[in-house]
Amino acid sequence: MDEQINFNLTQASTWKRIFFMLIFSVIGELVRLLLWAVIILQIASSLLTGKPNENILNFGRSLSLYTYHILLFMTFNTETLPFPFSDWNLTAELQLPETNTPPKE
Repeated sequence: MDEQINFNLTQASTWKRIFFMLIFSVIGELVRLLLWAVIILQIASSLLTGKPNENILNFGRSLSLYTYHILLFMTFNTETLPFPFSDWNLTAELQLPETNTPPKE
């Protein structure tokens, strides 16, 4: 068991992933602040015009999907690095691992 732990601790890929997770935790917090600005702008737009602003809707959707990509990577659900280490193609399907949960009956 100790040999397995030592082996795991010396894997460069694990430390590389931890490094990227730290980077994306900072990026995620910045995106979260930006989402609050989008929320406030959308509220102001709705109050002034009576309807949501289409451009702000699209931008908010993109930021939300980007946050989703970051969270999938940080929770080990995907190996795909989010933007800026991959394309900003937020509508592309992510390669999610299969789960071992039995189907619901």
